[in-house]
Amino acid sequence: MGGFSALVLTTLLSLGAFAAAKGSEGKGRYYFRQTCKDCHTKGAKGGEVTPLTKTMAQWSSYFVKGRHTSAEPLAKLMNEQQLLDIQTFLVKHAADSLQPETCGK
Repeated sequence: MGGFSALVLTTLLSLGAFAAAKGSEGKGRYYFRQTCKDCHTKGAKGGEVTPLTKTMAQWSSYFVKGRHTSAEPLAKLMNEQQLLDIQTFLVKHAADSLQPETCGK
């Protein structure tokens, strides 16, 4: 299988897994701004993170792994529904999405 074909297949599989679970994009935006932005802005200890930081497949993979940049499991920071909402927001506004977004300040 060629490199491009493998990438397309991986993306489709990631998106298929994401589509099975539904989160709230609006709540995800809110939780991301309220919970994540304190540490994930330019110059902060977690470094700048926005939906544009990753592609849709990369965000999906990140949440499957369930890890945070500080190596602390995300489940210790937020409940499962909040994480699903944040994932929905980040994936829908990722760098390669139809509506890329920076998430503002």
